[in-house]
Amino acid sequence: MNFLVIILLLLSVIFIIVSTVQFKLHPFLALLFATIFYGLFSGIPLENLMNAVTKGFGNTIGSIGIVIVAGTIIGTFLEKSAGAFRLAESILRFTGKKNVPLAMGIIGYIVSIPVYCDSGFVILSPLNKALAKKVNISLATSAIALSLGLYTTHTMVPPTPGPIAAAGILNADLGLVILWGVVVSIPAFIIGWLFSITVASKIYIEPEPGITEEYIKEKIKDAPTPFKAFLPILFPIILIVTKSVSDFPSYPLGIGNFYNIIGFLGHPVIALIIGIFISFTLPKKFDKAMLSSSGWVGEGILNSSIIILITAAGGAFGQVLRESGIAEVIGGSLVNANMGIWLPFIIAASIKTAQGSSTVAIITTASLMAPLLETLGFVSPNGIALVVVAIGAGAMVISHANDSYFWVVTQFSGMDVKTGYKLQSLGTLVQGVSAALVVWGISLIIL
Repeated sequence: MNFLVIILLLLSVIFIIVSTVQFKLHPFLALLFATIFYGLFSGIPLENLMNAVTKGFGNTIGSIGIVIVAGTIIGTFLEKSAGAFRLAESILRFTGKKNVPLAMGIIGYIVSIPVYCDSGFVILSPLNKALAKKVNISLATSAIALSLGLYTTHTMVPPTPGPIAAAGILNADLGLVILWGVVVSIPAFIIGWLFSITVASKIYIEPEPGITEEYIKEKIKDAPTPFKAFLPILFPIILIVTKSVSDFPSYPLGIGNFYNIIGFLGHPVIALIIGIFISFTLPKKFDKAMLSSSGWVGEGILNSSIIILITAAGGAFGQVLRESGIAEVIGGSLVNANMGIWLPFIIAASIKTAQGSSTVAIITTASLMAPLLETLGFVSPNGIALVVVAIGAGAMVISHANDSYFWVVTQFSGMDVKTGYKLQSLGTLVQGVSAALVVWGISLIIL
């Protein structure tokens, strides 16, 4: 059975790729068919299979559904009011036309320290599309730069929940985890940026294909100021960051009513709903028809529905994989291998690739590593902190069809499944391995 679940996973992934690329099957159906196929043959009791499917589907919608809808509505108002293009013009004055991928990567790197990578991508997607359109580069280039920038700190730098959880499980010094996480994430970020401008740039995706340069010039006459255009993006990020800071183990902002209010306002759903209300101020002449089912709000909701369904189907696939126990199968088979600092990376990468969730991979690997630290010689504060960062590096490898983030990136960037594997999956592999090499190099010096 141990070997069978791995074979079934490979067959499921092959089916998703072939059916969507070769036979043009909609990704939503491809994911559902693959999920049911895997569940039927992996040994999950029939009475539990559909519970797992609906649980994964529902949990994913519950965690990111409103975020996607809200982000898409904000994006629609930014686009229709030409606010996104006004903002793009402002940023280009500082970065220059050649540096858009680097700018998006840096923004992603910073934003994802406190903000989940999928929420960050949704929030920043309108700006990303506008910048790519203004400088006439492939949307694939800037999207992958943004995606990998977000992913770098999401997996390795607290206060993102995964690294914080791993630090707690392994009793690591959180300050050292942050320090080594930043040290390792910077070269990994550079590798991700280089991947975007050398590999992703070779695949052209038209940013905002229905919008012409003439349309932009005409609309931008009535566009809001750059600061006003930036508020629907910036304000939710500030709220989410403030919540993240307030949740830090030392509670720097205190506890009590103020803590509860910050926790409420900083929840991504509430923060983005506030962002929606701010976006209503962007049009030069506001018309209540914009809020109707046939107006800008309706258009945003309609555009978000397909993304939500595909992302949720990916969540169902990941949940069924977890129910089958594939993480324990892979982790248990590797845990006794003597690979030094490479062991936590390989376990995390195997679990991540198998079941999709970076956070689950980080927590599961940390739990497997906890009783082995002394045996493996990771007893110093720096050694334990490096194990946490190595686990985070592994949790990047590989983002593919069972990862909801894969579908957020591909659907918001107009990538088909084949392109997503070439860019998002390969990019996370390259970046994760690069991070592991840096961890290994540091371990040779300080351990």
